Amino acid sequence: MRIAVAGGTGRIGALVVERLMARGDEVVLLTRGEGVDLVSGGGLDERMTGVDAVIDVTNPPVADIESAERTFTAITENLLAAESRAGVRHHVALSIAALRRVEGNPHYHGKRAQERAVQAGSTPYTIVPATQFHDFPAMIAEWEVIDGVAQVPPLLLQPIAPADVADVLVGVAAHEPQGMHRDVAGPRTEDAVDMARRTRAARGVDAPLLATWRGGAFGAEFAGEVLLPAADALIAPTTFEEWLVAEGIRSARGEKHAGVGFGG
Repeated sequence: MRIAVAGGTGRIGALVVERLMARGDEVVLLTRGEGVDLVSGGGLDERMTGVDAVIDVTNPPVADIESAERTFTAITENLLAAESRAGVRHHVALSIAALRRVEGNPHYHGKRAQERAVQAGSTPYTIVPATQFHDFPAMIAEWEVIDGVAQVPPLLLQPIAPADVADVLVGVAAHEPQGMHRDVAGPRTEDAVDMARRTRAARGVDAPLLATWRGGAFGAEFAGEVLLPAADALIAPTTFEEWLVAEGIRSARGEKHAGVGFGG
């Protein structure tokens, strides 16, 4: 297959590209480096010729709800319009599990706008909602630091390995469009504070960490089981413990750890 990947140089995107190439597919990157501006749509038509499917794993930074909805909608509508002109048969979008349970977070508003745009488009689609990635709590600890102390909210998660997400996306792209895919999650429920501490330890980070809801990005609306997947979720194989071992090996080798943020 000839598959285009929007966001193909990001962490999830790079994993998707790696798996597509290993499978023998022809990969088309939809990136600025290839002359594509997803927000304006510039350069898309030239890259979309002969494409069978598009996998969208873009994750643009957003500052507020308005800009989030505007940016995610623009990217999606530009992709879908170019797909329609090129006769693309399948649009695959990575989203977030439990997306509609949280209000007020700009990223969640942006992803909801993305889903609406995909569903309103003419290209047959599959939306894949995934839970947060295994390194998400450690990223929160990097974002929220007050007086040298990392602030991590006690979120309840069922995290998934980025590599497992990439496997699902590639598998979905090879089959017929499914509309809304069931949630994709890791095998176990975990506590974000514990995950952050253990991830930082595996990476050799020795710094104080405080469990609190007073951080800027995540309030009490994320508490309880809000972020957990639906009961019929597709369960990916890699546990947090297995991923953590790999992180420790990476740190020992001096490799960089790329952040991935939300599931989607």
